[in-house]
Amino acid sequence: MTRITALAAMLATSVLVNPAAAETELTMYYPIAVGGKLTQVVDGIVADFQKQNPDIKVNAIYAGNYDDTRIKALSALNSGQPAQLAVMFSIDAYDLIEQDLIVPFEDVIEGEAEGNWLNSFYPALMANGKIEGKTWGVPFQRSTIVAYYNKDKFREAGLDPEKAPTSWDELIEMGKKLTKDDTSGLMIPSTGYPYWMFQALAIQNGKEVMSNDGTTTYFNDDSVVDTLKFWKSLSSDHGIMPEGTVEWGTLRQAFLEGKTAMMWHSTGNLTAVKNNAKFDFGVAKLPGKVRLGSPTGGGNFYLFKKSTDEEKQAALELIKFMTSPEQAAKWSIATGYMGVSPAAYETKELKEYTASFPPALVARDQLEHAVAEFSTFETARVRDGLNKAIQSALTGEKEPKAALDEAQKAAEKALKAYK
Repeated sequence: MTRITALAAMLATSVLVNPAAAETELTMYYPIAVGGKLTQVVDGIVADFQKQNPDIKVNAIYAGNYDDTRIKALSALNSGQPAQLAVMFSIDAYDLIEQDLIVPFEDVIEGEAEGNWLNSFYPALMANGKIEGKTWGVPFQRSTIVAYYNKDKFREAGLDPEKAPTSWDELIEMGKKLTKDDTSGLMIPSTGYPYWMFQALAIQNGKEVMSNDGTTTYFNDDSVVDTLKFWKSLSSDHGIMPEGTVEWGTLRQAFLEGKTAMMWHSTGNLTAVKNNAKFDFGVAKLPGKVRLGSPTGGGNFYLFKKSTDEEKQAALELIKFMTSPEQAAKWSIATGYMGVSPAAYETKELKEYTASFPPALVARDQLEHAVAEFSTFETARVRDGLNKAIQSALTGEKEPKAALDEAQKAAEKALKAYK
């Protein structure tokens, strides 16, 4: 054997004995929709995961808001581009199941430990993901709607800064005292996600807007119609809110600039408000009429069907890591979103943070009164019809009942095939 041949044999043997680490590559679509530097936070979590799992590479694609993320992720799947998992709207589950794009987590998890993990989340946050006895979505970027209020303006109006409104009557009464020439008493956003705010009001008025099987809506129920009349009356009759629509995307800044004394918004804005408010502010549960209540909101992890078993297992490892108590605690502190499991609030980091900043517990505590976010089959079409009805009533284009009758009729047509 020549020296060259011997060297070649040695190199070949070396390659066999010390093969390069096998790498599973994942593409994860992720929504960046509200406050804070979420991209850097997610990048940090992914980097920590890859340090512990050097055989898994994660490509995180930040795709805009939830609707953008769904469109881009499904477009990638349809065009044959790789995508193994995504964080998308918790309310997308029915449509994703219908299109046969996702798999239930029960098909991927193995053993008692992973079964315990799947059962470790707050039940209210699992409501949108559990359908027909299986778990299609696991919570991560989750929220409820909370009431932010300017304590300094409460003091100026002679109100107790430690007591936010707990009822609709108090909301109106306090709102009138807080309304000035340059300040609204209250702003509830009616662009972006008007159906979400409307669902909160309807729940508080004692009525859900949909059934729990995704096939029926109650848009023109008397209590629901009264809810929309109440929302409009906050501006038209009581004068505590601007007339017309209130922009979702600019509302946080309006609150920070003192243009409104109270706003309803996602808890996902909490850290951004905390970091940027130049005044003393508070956070409270939403007020009620018949009852207290808020829908849950935000995104769930989904596992795409068009991936190999190896990729599904790698994706599951990433999801388990990102939803672990330690990571969920860090995520909650960095963003204002909830820790998705009771165990997250038992970590040293989140215990210390919530002790020093109690508003971080409001969204979690509101889960006691929370319901699943609005979701049906044909969710996008049905939801868009409701959004248009809400906005047409708030702008005075249509009367609330006529607007909701029209939305209900369209919803019944879209859902007929699913009954």
